[in-house]
Amino acid sequence: MTSFVLPHEVHGDGAHKVFAVHGWFADRSAYTPVLPDLDRTSFSYALVDLRGYGEARDATGAYTTAEAAADLVELADRLGWRRFSVIGHSMGGAVAQRLLAVAPDRLRRIVGVSPVPASGLPLAGDQAALFAGAAHRAENRRAIIDFTTGGDRPAAWLDRMVARSLERSDAEAFRAWLDSWSGDDFSAEVAGSEVPALAVAGALDPALSPEVMRQTWLSWYPRGRLAVLPRAGHYAMDETPLELVRAVEDFLRADDTEGAEGTQETEGAGRGGRA
Repeated sequence: MTSFVLPHEVHGDGAHKVFAVHGWFADRSAYTPVLPDLDRTSFSYALVDLRGYGEARDATGAYTTAEAAADLVELADRLGWRRFSVIGHSMGGAVAQRLLAVAPDRLRRIVGVSPVPASGLPLAGDQAALFAGAAHRAENRRAIIDFTTGGDRPAAWLDRMVARSLERSDAEAFRAWLDSWSGDDFSAEVAGSEVPALAVAGALDPALSPEVMRQTWLSWYPRGRLAVLPRAGHYAMDETPLELVRAVEDFLRADDTEGAEGTQETEGAGRGGRA
């Protein structure tokens, strides 16, 4: 019996190996806007489809962040990646943090782009109904995307994001993933991790805001960093791709000895600030 292999594509041939994990609303195509400007000489980026998305749309599973972390370790073994970094967007940011518990010795660095905290993101009342209904209702997905980008994005862009989300995800898996990323609290397993960890937060995102990152990410990770992108909401890959690439790759290149400096915060990191 063979184990499940996450569908993936590799860009670059650099020595620093990096997984890129998508969020709740998209498959690996979420990273398409940043692909032309990645440093493919320094890094090798493996973009993956989690179970229930993209080429893994029909893959069965538990649809949990813990399962996804195990899938990534399996893929790393198949690729021959002994050590690697991980970038995760939103739900994918929770997957990246799960790796701190599953395989901390193999991680060089982690980056969360508007990451869901390791404590989860509990939903209640109308908010819970809105998110649960998004599995089958396009208007719910549109409302969530609009809210988390500050209500300031063009209608055509919102429609395109919703259409991609519906096309690239399985509705039942989408609903199951919600229970994991919103309800699972594994913060006690990762708090105190010495792996360098960058959170990138969009100033226009009221849900996973810079303040949420200060209360969670920076309080848990001694070598944590926060980069705030002033012109981004929840979808920095689409909204501010160049600023995101700069903030992330500056962090991935940074010397490991920087951890002794403690936590740091940078605003507008995409314009040359140190993240």
